[in-house]
Amino acid sequence: MLATLKIRDLVLIENVALDFSGGLNALTGETGAGKSILLDALGLATGARAGTRSSVRGGAAQGSATAIFDLPAHHDARKMLVHNGLVADGEIILRRTIAADTRTRAFLNDEPIGVALLRDLGSELVEIHGQADDRGLFDSATHRRLLDAFGVYTELADDVAARFRAYERLRAEADQLRRTSETASREAEFLRHAVDELSALAPQEGEEARLAGERALLMNAGRIAEDTSFAVELLSGDRGAEAALAGALKRLSRLHPDARLHCKSAEEALDQAFALTEEAGRELEALLAQLEVDAGLLESKEERLFALRAAARKYAVQPDGLQRLLAEYEAKLETISGGDSTLKRAAAEVTRARAEFMNHARQLTSAREKAAVQLECAVAQELNPLKLGHARFRVALEPLGDSVNAAGLEKVSFEVSTVEGAAFGPLVKIASGGELARFSLALKVALAEASPPAALVFDEVDRGVGGAVADAVGERLQRLARATQVLLVTHSPQVAARAERHFRITRARDRTQVELLSDDARVEEIARMLAGASVSEEARAAARRLLAEAREPKKSRKRA
Repeated sequence: MLATLKIRDLVLIENVALDFSGGLNALTGETGAGKSILLDALGLATGARAGTRSSVRGGAAQGSATAIFDLPAHHDARKMLVHNGLVADGEIILRRTIAADTRTRAFLNDEPIGVALLRDLGSELVEIHGQADDRGLFDSATHRRLLDAFGVYTELADDVAARFRAYERLRAEADQLRRTSETASREAEFLRHAVDELSALAPQEGEEARLAGERALLMNAGRIAEDTSFAVELLSGDRGAEAALAGALKRLSRLHPDARLHCKSAEEALDQAFALTEEAGRELEALLAQLEVDAGLLESKEERLFALRAAARKYAVQPDGLQRLLAEYEAKLETISGGDSTLKRAAAEVTRARAEFMNHARQLTSAREKAAVQLECAVAQELNPLKLGHARFRVALEPLGDSVNAAGLEKVSFEVSTVEGAAFGPLVKIASGGELARFSLALKVALAEASPPAALVFDEVDRGVGGAVADAVGERLQRLARATQVLLVTHSPQVAARAERHFRITRARDRTQVELLSDDARVEEIARMLAGASVSEEARAAARRLLAEAREPKKSRKRA
C-alpha cells in the first residue's frame, strides 16, 4: 500500500505529509482548497507527466513529491526492481523533483533512476482515475492482462506466450538455415568445379618442394654428369682409389703373420675405406643412370610443378594447402547435398511448434470468451446503482489474423455505449467526466481480485450524483477497499463517511494545508458537507448517523 505521501513546494503546498492506512482513505475540502493538487503530486511521484498543476511554488527553487510504499515480498513491483538490478528489499521510496523550468529528476530510495523506469514502477503501484483519465484501467494495453487475471487462467496465458517464443525461435533458426542454404547453393557450381579440378590434380603435401628439387637437378644434368663421371673415374678407374686400396690390402695380406699382427688396425681401416669407396662409386653410378633417363622427364616435372603453383595462386593458398582445401570443398558439397533434408527437418519443427502454439492459443481464446461474458455480466450488475442504467459494457475480442503474438490470437479491449442504441467505443472517448469515474469504479469492483495495484485513486468519482447513487458509490468503494487500498477525493458525505481515514484539505493565505481528522472532527467535516457553511445540530446528527451506518453496513451491502 501507499504508506506516506510527502509534498514540498508544489503549487500551493509548502510542506505536507499524509500517512495513509489500508482500506479506504478520503480527502475532503471545499472547492479550490487543493485536493486535486495532492493527486497530481502522487502522479508526479509515480512517473506521470509534469503538468501545470505540478509547478513549483512561487519563490521556491524546486518542488518535490515523495511516495513511500510498503509492499508484500511477492509484489510485481519488487520483481521489476530485481529485473532492473535494483535493491528490492524494504520500503520502496519514489521521489520526483521538478525545477522552475519544469525539468524533472527521478529517484528510487534516493538513487537516481530514469523517468521511464519510474513510470513503469508507478503503473504497478498506483492507478489514478479522474475526470480525464486515459491511463491504468482505460489504457487498452492493460485490458488483456486484466481479463486474463479476472478469468484466473494466467498459467494458460503464460504457457501460450512460452510456446509462441519457442515457435519464433525455431522459425528464426529455420530462416537462418534457409539463408545459409541459399548462399551455399549459389556457391555449389564453383565448389563442384573446384573439387573436379583439384581431384584431377590430386595434390600431395610436400610435393611442390620435391618437384622443385628434382627440376633443379634435371636442369643441370650435363654439368653434374661430367663432374660425377670424373669422380667415378677417380674412384673406380685403373689408377683410382679402389685399385690403390685393393693393392695396399693385397701387400699387407702377404706379410709375415707376426708383422700382420702389428698392422691389423691399419689393415682394418683400409678394408673399411675400400668398402666405403665401393659404396660411393655405386651411388655415383646410380646418379649417372638417373641423369641419363628420357630427356622428356624435365618437361613433365616442370609441367606438374607449374600446375601445382598455378592452382595455389588461383585458390589463394600455399601449394601444400591444396590437399586440405580439396577436403574442405568436398565437405561443403556434402553439406549442400544434405541441406534439403536439414531444411525439411527444420520446417517440420516449425510446423509442429506453430501447431502446438495455435492449439493452446485457441484454448486461451475460448477461456477469454467465457471470461469476457462473465466480466460483462459483473459490470452490468454495477451500472444501474451508479446511475449508468442506459450504458452497456462489452469486452471486444478482435482476431489478430496473421499478426498473432505471444499474447494470443486476439486483441482485448473494453468498450462502452453510454447512450441507448449508440455504437460501442473506447470508454475514455465515449463517457463524460462523471460517467468515466463511475465506470472506472464499476470496472474496478468487478475486477477487484484481478491484479489490483498497491493503491487505487479516484478523483471525485461521485461528482454530479447524490442520494441513493452516492450511497451506492460509497458502498462499492468500501467493498473495493477490502481488496486493495483506495484513496479518493470526494464531495459526498455518504462516501466520506465510509472512509477508515479522513483528511481535510483547507486553504489559507494561498497555502494548502492537510489535517488528519479525529472522530469528532470527522463529524464536523461531514456535517459541513451536508449543510454547507452553517453547520447545525441536525447536520451533526445526520453526520453521526452516516458514520454509524458506515461502520455497520446493511445486509444488502454485504455482497462480495
